[in-house]
Amino acid sequence: MFWLIDLYASSFSVSNRVSVVQVTKGIPNAKAIQLDITSHESLSSWIAQVDVVISLLPPSCHGVIAKACIELKKHLVTASYVDDSMLKLDQDAKSAGITILGEMGLDPGIDHMMAMKMIDQAHAAKGKIRSFVSYCGGLPSPAAANNPLAYKFSWSPAGAIRAGWNPAAYRYHGEIIHVEGQKLYDSAAKLRLPDFPAFALECLPNRNSLVYGDLYGIAEEASTIFRGTLRYEGFSQIMGTLVKIGFFSTESTRILKDGIRSTHTAFLLGLLGIDGNILPESVIDEKYITDRILALGLCKDNDTAINTAKTIIFLGFQEPTEIPSSCKSPFEVTCLRMEEKLAYSKTEQDMVLLHHEVVVDYPDDHAETHRSTLLAMGRTENGKTTMAMALTVGIPAATGALLLLANKIKANGVLRPIDPEVYEPGSSAPLVSIFCLGRKNMCQ
Repeated sequence: MFWLIDLYASSFSVSNRVSVVQVTKGIPNAKAIQLDITSHESLSSWIAQVDVVISLLPPSCHGVIAKACIELKKHLVTASYVDDSMLKLDQDAKSAGITILGEMGLDPGIDHMMAMKMIDQAHAAKGKIRSFVSYCGGLPSPAAANNPLAYKFSWSPAGAIRAGWNPAAYRYHGEIIHVEGQKLYDSAAKLRLPDFPAFALECLPNRNSLVYGDLYGIAEEASTIFRGTLRYEGFSQIMGTLVKIGFFSTESTRILKDGIRSTHTAFLLGLLGIDGNILPESVIDEKYITDRILALGLCKDNDTAINTAKTIIFLGFQEPTEIPSSCKSPFEVTCLRMEEKLAYSKTEQDMVLLHHEVVVDYPDDHAETHRSTLLAMGRTENGKTTMAMALTVGIPAATGALLLLANKIKANGVLRPIDPEVYEPGSSAPLVSIFCLGRKNMCQ
């Protein structure tokens, strides 16, 4: 088994070399190397030595890896969405006799497999799907949800924040509902799962749910098709208010122009429309920020304004610390503060919650509601924590590689895990050579 650690560079410091070696420390039959994937010759030389490649790199990198795999006739597994650029490689992969198995993670991944098993079982019993609803969220465990947002990042802050801008569409009782990206947080609804009443959750629509009607073969029968993202209750109201204040604007601002060394205090005052020259810093407290948010009409609910102010204070925007010159927009400043303040400690655990509800109508005029739930917590052993997100993304990807090695997946081309030969594969496969491409924090 090979693990590739890609740092997008051709030269590395001694500290980088040490950290890469540490990634595979204690893992049998594992080898860590450093490689720039833009070097086709070097990338090809490593791929040529293995049987299956797993890419855990950002989605924009998969195309480079996939083309090299096609050229060398090696199978590829990724945990990312199968986008149009990857679908265009379908015929080339078939011609090469290889499989590119995408969406083999948590969401997408395990969600597909849970859904298709439920749907296929219902269809086998002559049932028709009336409603398909799926919820998934990567959250802090209750003990680690110890900040005003009740949220921490187990993946890229920038990616998580951008997910809150995506427009959404779903079908509800036969009606198509569209949600604009800028109104996504406003569309959040409270949610209580019957089997987990202690969790105070909320749900946001997750992108375009309608495509799953065709993908799952239920477009003509299901009057409700909905996929949602889970957060703890109150998250969306705070994030929506931060958006209105301007914390996530990608436009450059005067206070962040080149040559100006701004502080977080000045940055905050600028967003709130306050002249810092006439305001003593001592009054920039939770009450002042709350009152300002309400006065600007950015939030009508007093409790939400208070919780937003608590979040701003928690993130340290009232501090007179200097903003790095690399930050050119409010979005970049906010991402950096969130990355610093909303990180898990070494002993804190995250949580993954995935829940499906499927209503099935049967020919004898009775209906049944089928539920399926995955609840996973991070694991701490000997002072080291393995995140639930890492487990639920990594294990499906590894399983996909094993299935390909054992020739359990017969189809070639670009696939998703929606076929029984993936979600009910039978016996496990022998371990041969696997090439895993990822960054240090992704392959541990």
